[in-house]
Amino acid sequence: MLTRLAVSGYRSLRSLTVELSRLNVVCGANGVGKSSFYRAIRLLAETAQGGAIRALALEGGLQSTLWAGPENFSREVKRGLHPVQGLSGRKAPVALKLGFASDLWGYAVDLGLPLKNEVSAFLADPVIKAESMWTGAMLTPRGVFAERRGPCVRLRDDKAAWRQAHTALATFDSMLTHCADPIAAPDLLLLREHMRNWRFYDHFRTDPQAPARRPQVGTRTPILASDGADLAAATQTIIEIGDSEAFAAAIEDAFPGATVEIDANDGLFSLKMRQHGLLRPLSATELSDGTLRYLLLVVALLTPRPPQLMVLNEPETSLHPDLLRPLARLIAQACEHMQMIVVTHAADLACELLRHEPGGAISLTKNFGETIVEDRDSPGWRWPER
Repeated sequence: MLTRLAVSGYRSLRSLTVELSRLNVVCGANGVGKSSFYRAIRLLAETAQGGAIRALALEGGLQSTLWAGPENFSREVKRGLHPVQGLSGRKAPVALKLGFASDLWGYAVDLGLPLKNEVSAFLADPVIKAESMWTGAMLTPRGVFAERRGPCVRLRDDKAAWRQAHTALATFDSMLTHCADPIAAPDLLLLREHMRNWRFYDHFRTDPQAPARRPQVGTRTPILASDGADLAAATQTIIEIGDSEAFAAAIEDAFPGATVEIDANDGLFSLKMRQHGLLRPLSATELSDGTLRYLLLVVALLTPRPPQLMVLNEPETSLHPDLLRPLARLIAQACEHMQMIVVTHAADLACELLRHEPGGAISLTKNFGETIVEDRDSPGWRWPER
């Protein structure tokens, strides 16, 4: 389980470190940085896929995602005695840093700008300056067993001796993707697979042309796709090899008297829902946006192959307020099998979730444009050196 998450220099997250619980509820007013918090976790996960550079490019490049305020706030600025202003020269290099600590190990990556004297057409691309993997909640010299500085990667063996694993790693490649090895670097391999196992669901499409509304060729699907296109196949997979009783109970909890069935016709799977009082089942094309979204969330949360971490971004979108309590109960049930982070605008959903995990609130606010966590002390954290 992740116990600590740290972000530095990303959008409004100038320097944020939070403790994580089994169930974490990220809430706050509009514009306080909830979306940035969610994107930072996704960006961290992309590192294990080798896609962090491309993910930043889709956001407009490193420069557009960097913290736009001053490096630090003086006491005079915080007291309102002086206006906020930048210094004539930076004391620290430009950097976007992401990291986490878990029950077993910690990992951090430092992304920066290429050298000014470098000759390339890709000078807008961020480069990986440093990476580190360690044991324990905090990075310490004694706990580090894999580190990358510039193009060089070194690993510590069982006898605490260092060996050089790479001397010319490309600036856009992570040591997680190019140095992980089942024999030479099994811990790096385990960490990479752990991070690749993280699962994200962000605004399922429910419009008339949504993939979830159309029949699809069905194959066994223990993990619902991020766009929900394989909803029918994933539902049938739960019915056959998953917790079919929990699935039926989740439908009953939200829609009393309703049942869901899958029609398999010549290999094409389509979802149908029987509701109390109707003479025929409704197809996926006839379901309301809220009903379809709730079904997508049920199938995602009752996956027969739960991840170590699942992150939901604004799952309440399009849902009727009466569905928030059933959804909260479903999320709490899913936390028995995985860690969860829920980013939400809905106060009712947040309150209901916090009844199950009172210490899981991550309430965000802003101070001088910087996202901070209300009523929480920031846990200790140390970044790897370049």
